[in-house]
Amino acid sequence: MSILTINCGSSSLKASLFLTDGSRRNFRYEHISDDKTHSLQDAFQNLLNDLGADKPALVGHRFVHGGEITDAARNIDDTERVRLNSLIHLAPLHLPSNLLGLDLCRKLFNVPQIACFDTAFHAVMPELSKRLPIPDELNLHRFGFHGLNYAYIAKTLPGIIGDTARRKVIAAHLGSGASLCLMENLQSTDTTMGYTPAGGITMGTRSGDLDPGVMVELAKRYSPEQLNDIVFHKMGLLALSDGESAEMQDLLASQSVHAKFAVEYFCQQVRAAIGALAAKAGGIDALVFTAGIGEHAAEIRQKICTPLAFIGFSLNPELNRINATQIGQAGSKPVVIIPADEEIMIRDLCLNTIE
Repeated sequence: MSILTINCGSSSLKASLFLTDGSRRNFRYEHISDDKTHSLQDAFQNLLNDLGADKPALVGHRFVHGGEITDAARNIDDTERVRLNSLIHLAPLHLPSNLLGLDLCRKLFNVPQIACFDTAFHAVMPELSKRLPIPDELNLHRFGFHGLNYAYIAKTLPGIIGDTARRKVIAAHLGSGASLCLMENLQSTDTTMGYTPAGGITMGTRSGDLDPGVMVELAKRYSPEQLNDIVFHKMGLLALSDGESAEMQDLLASQSVHAKFAVEYFCQQVRAAIGALAAKAGGIDALVFTAGIGEHAAEIRQKICTPLAFIGFSLNPELNRINATQIGQAGSKPVVIIPADEEIMIRDLCLNTIE
């Protein structure tokens, strides 16, 4: 059957239509106004126009947070729609757009709608990785995110580096949102993000992990609504660059002291996370870069990997420059670039869900 995959981000709509003949059509639309509802409606109207005579028999949606469930995907009926709405506070930067895209698709396409969850890949993490050092009765734990792409990496990596893929691997999903995942036997055993997608390493507008005392102090100064806006929209690279940009591409092109500082800070954070995960695993056998920065920013990969020679990673400058699939120097442990493709995983999960 033909399957339409939908990925409603905070600033864009990505979609892929997988046709019955095995072909694939990809679409991307940027939001065109500050009014998210209006702009996303326009994006979906453009999608509908571009689809033309091709209509889906099923629509699969990326959902950043699935809550406490461990299901990788679920059919969205009215009960599930209500449950998803109750999770908005866990991912306020993403879930409103995810839900708006779902509601628009339910109006446009009278076909089954399937939710596919980024958190599901990490459900198998051991308790040592899930547990937060807080009272257990608070019932809060680490979820982990970017799971659809990590699942795609787990599916793809053996075809690139063979049996080494089943050993200890760190995948670095580096984009506007960023996290790292430690995989053993192609399963998640640890990750940098936590209870929400605001934790872990520094991101475009999110700080990553902070001293809890900083949050206590900020809570004294701002209302909950103001603090939520600061945490998700005004920290990270944007703050480190003194408001210059949250986009790595802009920061790399800039000559300002603040931009250069933000770049160095980001690379140091990623290196530190790689070192921490390697220490937890007792060593590491391969490193994967993915997502916008990870796939396209050769300078960032070089800055991250140069100090990692002590754990066996070094880059071939030319292969790194051209964004080759394998970019490790001769004698290095495998260093791989895998372009993110959550859409393939959404398609596969949809097919599994209806079987």
